[in-house]
Amino acid sequence: MKKLLIATTNPGKLAEIREFLSDVPLTLLSLSDVGIVDAVEETGITFEENAVLKAKHYAKESDLPTLADDGGLEIDALSGEPGVKSHRWIHKDREDTDEELIQYTLDRMKDIVDANRGAQLRLVLALVLPSGEVFTSEEKVRGIIPRKASEYRRKGFPYRSLLFLPEINKYYNHDELTVAETETYNHRKKALEIIKPILKLKIC
Repeated sequence: MKKLLIATTNPGKLAEIREFLSDVPLTLLSLSDVGIVDAVEETGITFEENAVLKAKHYAKESDLPTLADDGGLEIDALSGEPGVKSHRWIHKDREDTDEELIQYTLDRMKDIVDANRGAQLRLVLALVLPSGEVFTSEEKVRGIIPRKASEYRRKGFPYRSLLFLPEINKYYNHDELTVAETETYNHRKKALEIIKPILKLKIC
C-alpha cells in the first residue's frame, strides 16, 4: 500500500486525520514512524504559507507524499487575533499551554458585548508530492466565544473549548458532536474531503 506522511506533532490532529482518511487506501505514517524529530520554524504570515512550508520541508526530508496543516482561531472583535499566532499568542518565545490560551482568550473577551463575540476556526491543508506538486484546501467553522469555556478538554485543541455553535447549542468539541453534526461542522474533515480525490488520483 502506498504511504502518506502526516506531518504533525499534535496527537489529536493525527488521530483526527487518520479517522477522516480511513476510507482512503493509504498507509498513514506519523513523523515518529519515519524517525523525523526536527521542527519547522513557522515563518509564514498566513496559514497557507505555514502549511506549505511544513509540507515541503517534511516531504523533502522523507521523500514521501506529505500532508501538513496550519490553522487557528480568528476573533472578529480582536481584528482576527490570534490568527497565525494561535499557539504563541501570549509568550511569543514558546508555545502556550491549552489552559493558558483558554484563560487568556476569556480575559481578552470579558468586556466584549454578546453581539460582537463572533469568531471562527480556520484551517489550511497542504499536500506536497515528491514531484514538487503542491495542493491546498481551506475550510472554517464559525461560532461565538462564550462567557465561559466548555469543561471538556481535548489536548492540543484549546480553542474547541471556546467556540460555541449557537445553531446546535453545543461547543465545537469533536467527541461531543453527532455523526451528522461532524459532517456539517468539522472543518478538518471538510478540508480533507477536498484533498481526498487528489490523494486517490496522485498517490493511490
